[in-house]
Amino acid sequence: MVMEFIAGGELFERIVDDSFVHTELASVRYMQQILEGIAFMHQQNIVHLDMKPENIVCVDTTGTSVKIIDFGLACKIEGDTPLKVMHGTPEFVAPEVINYEHVGLFTDMWSIGVICYILLSGESPFQGNNDVETLSLVTAAQWEFDEESFDEITDEAKHFISSLLNKDTRRRMTCEEALAHPWMAFDSGAVATTKSLSKEKMKRFLARQKWKKAGKALLALKRMALLSKGDSSVSPTSPGEDLPLSPESEHALQSLERKLQVPPQFTQSLEDLTVVQGSCARLSCHLTGYPDPEVVWLCGKEHVEESPSKQIEYDEDGCCTLVLDKVGPEESGVYTCRATNDQGEAFCSAKLIVKK
Repeated sequence: MVMEFIAGGELFERIVDDSFVHTELASVRYMQQILEGIAFMHQQNIVHLDMKPENIVCVDTTGTSVKIIDFGLACKIEGDTPLKVMHGTPEFVAPEVINYEHVGLFTDMWSIGVICYILLSGESPFQGNNDVETLSLVTAAQWEFDEESFDEITDEAKHFISSLLNKDTRRRMTCEEALAHPWMAFDSGAVATTKSLSKEKMKRFLARQKWKKAGKALLALKRMALLSKGDSSVSPTSPGEDLPLSPESEHALQSLERKLQVPPQFTQSLEDLTVVQGSCARLSCHLTGYPDPEVVWLCGKEHVEESPSKQIEYDEDGCCTLVLDKVGPEESGVYTCRATNDQGEAFCSAKLIVKK
């Protein structure tokens, strides 16, 4: 068997590279290629059923050509024979799959809408705190355009996404309609087209996806180790957290966990801030690390303690924020966010100036 060699890696990984300029116009070109590939499949009555960023790869390490991969879940639609499936990736699967309803070519179009949303914003429209919450949001088709992330994205792009993320499969755009959409004829002379899009949120999206994969791999290895011992009480879906492992299995798990561990690193540092006396000051940064870093805030060399007027926020995406309410001149100074885990320590600092 002769197979094509695709050397460029995943598209989203290419986009976050420091040498790559990410624009809305570039996103249009990528979406056109994705749609052309899916259109060819749909013309053969084949539905992919696993469209997600990992399955869109660059042909080489320098160009902008992309191809679709991983057709392991693809199915051929035979006439009027109803097709129902129960598989897919929670963030990208269509509502009809979750509800175990009839699926079709339109099912791929929902997933393409999610990919486009992330491509332009770096955020997932249906990301929940866990898979159950994510699937619930998808089923309800509850999503919106984040005001900050889509502030400089054209209305045509938003309409394109809205026409794909439609729960009513009859009103969802087909592949041909998507290729004929006005956004596909994006005006390269418009001001917005030449502006680079922020990559920070996409970097956090990719980091979150990697940690989710790593966590599932660790859990899967533990389940397999338990099953290899002949423990019939362990089902493929049971976590088996409290069951004993053999020394060999425990060693393998510990080895994998050690490989996952990395020291804290700030992907977005604090920035100097000037505010008016009596207003609210927010100092924010983003970090990664495993195990999850412990975060401490300092003003000068003094620890910042939480109080009704001083709130510390640290969410699962690594966003760390210090909120100072009704600031006065005494709050002026250099603030530092210190992140620590077993692998190391990282700092970032910024100056807060309070004007009267």
